[in-house]
Parts: sequence; structure tokens; C-alpha cells
Amino acid sequence: MFSLLYGLWQYMFRRDEYFVLILGLDNAGKTTFLQTTQMQFNKNYKGMPLDKITTTVGLNIGKIDTGPIRLMFWDLGGQEELQALWDKYYAESHGVIYVVDSADKERLEESRRAFDEMLSSEALHGVPLLVLANKQDLQDVLHVSDIKAEFNKSSSSIGRRDCHIQPVSALTGQGVNEGIDWLVECVKRNTYQRPPHAKEIS
Repeated sequence: MFSLLYGLWQYMFRRDEYFVLILGLDNAGKTTFLQTTQMQFNKNYKGMPLDKITTTVGLNIGKIDTGPIRLMFWDLGGQEELQALWDKYYAESHGVIYVVDSADKERLEESRRAFDEMLSSEALHGVPLLVLANKQDLQDVLHVSDIKAEFNKSSSSIGRRDCHIQPVSALTGQGVNEGIDWLVECVKRNTYQRPPHAKEIS
């Protein structure tokens, strides 16, 4: 009887918590994506106005709850000198969201090289990857097929882990929910390799 009641208590008052990194070059729209995600998933969330967001130097933290799942986000600065700090967070992460600026054609290869460097870490082995083709609301941007063609060069590093490229506009919210829904299913499926943290509902 006790075990039944304890199991019911865990089901009702605890959530599985997963840590997700938001990475990508500077000005890719990582912080805008984080703010928009929180606005769309968290009732009454009041973040900073999207037009006031500036380049991240350091770390932004956010969270959303979706069903019994909590995603904790670490949004890290993407300047070249800050990319060396990304690996300090790899071992604790359950998933990676990698944001690509679809409007910046000149830096697509640079973005893919940073992606490759990230994937070279053993600490991220098997971790699901959600690649966001951001700024799809703008005119004359790279299409998802263009970004796939470039990032397919990293296929050997990606391996057999879950990986998906999602067109989004962090500014308008287009594609954000679909990307998060995909990631939630992947981190849940990957619990044998990266079990979640259990937290009391707050």
C-alpha cells in the first residue's frame, strides 16, 4: 500500500527535469528563441521585450514545463572567444538546440565548423540535436535544404543519435512549438543514456 501511495505522490508532485543547451554563433537568435519559448509555454511569463535583446555575454537561464517534463535551458554566448566555454556544460546536458542564422549566408560554413567542434566532445555522445534554421520570417534567407546540405558534412560526427532541422522564426514564434515537442520526445527516449533529474513540482 505504501509503495502504491508513494508512486502516486511521485507521479503527481514530481517532474522529470532535463537540461538543454542553446548554442550557435553570436547574433543567431538564441536568446530571442529562449524568450519566445518561455512566452509560448509558460502562462503569464513576462520576459524582456524581444526588441531589447542584446548579444549574450555569458549565460542566460530559462525553463518551461510541458506535461510532466521540465526543460531547463542554458543559453550560452556564441562569440568565438566564448565558444571555448561551451564544453563546461556538456556533461550535464540532455539535449542541444543549435541555432543557425538563416539570413547570414556568409557565416554558414563558420556555423557548421563550430557545430563540428561541439560534436567532437565525447561528453555529448548520443545527446539529441535540434538544429534551428532561424529567421525564416525574413526575405531572401537560406532555406532548410541549404542548411541541410552544409550540415550534412557533419553526418559522421552526428552518428546515429536523434537529429532534426526545424525552420523557425524566434521573433514570430513560427516553428518553436514543433521544435520543442520533437526535443521532448527525444530526451524522454534517451533516458537510458542520460536519466533526468527528479524535482518536486514548484
